[in-house]
Amino acid sequence: MSRFVFAGESDDYRRRREELLAAEIALKDQVERVAEMRRALPPGRRVPDYVFREGAPDLGQNDPVDVADVALADLFTDGHDTLIADFEPLDAYRLPLERLGYLFRSDNPERTKRYFRETPGQRRVHIHVRRAGSFSEQFALLFRDYVRMHPDVASQYAQLKIGLAQQYALVEDRVAYTEAKSPFIWKVIAQADEWAQQTGWLPGPSDV
Repeated sequence: MSRFVFAGESDDYRRRREELLAAEIALKDQVERVAEMRRALPPGRRVPDYVFREGAPDLGQNDPVDVADVALADLFTDGHDTLIADFEPLDAYRLPLERLGYLFRSDNPERTKRYFRETPGQRRVHIHVRRAGSFSEQFALLFRDYVRMHPDVASQYAQLKIGLAQQYALVEDRVAYTEAKSPFIWKVIAQADEWAQQTGWLPGPSDV
């Protein structure tokens, strides 16, 4: 262990500092060993393809007739898995999506997902890639399922989004628009969590 001494430090402080440093080094080594074990795991069982729904043009409508089923596998070429277990390598899902005309937005500040948008001039599309089984994925799926099961909440959310879209219509207002939705989203998630406990909610394999 290094015998570097800070000016004015006591023998007790130096001893505890060196103990802390040794513990941090041991923790780093342990994290690296666990990461190596994780990388060495054999492939897990395959899961059914995920099918999501393209929303209706009118956010105020919650009629299943107005939405279209889209299989995630349809967005990828043959030979690609649809389950995103990790964000790396990025090209595993970036290149197929870009071939379909969706642009990767590397400037997205949310590091728990990867973000794609439509090419200029096309209908607006938001694609959020999240790690399978992550909190970010479970959060989104729970919010989705709760809102679908509660039309009154869906209507409130639609009205909120429409009002905020009008209030923050300029491109430079997009961050303010997103932040303004947050209180409502977290309020709904609190209700959804209680609902999940009561119903034993589990995310289904698809929307079909």
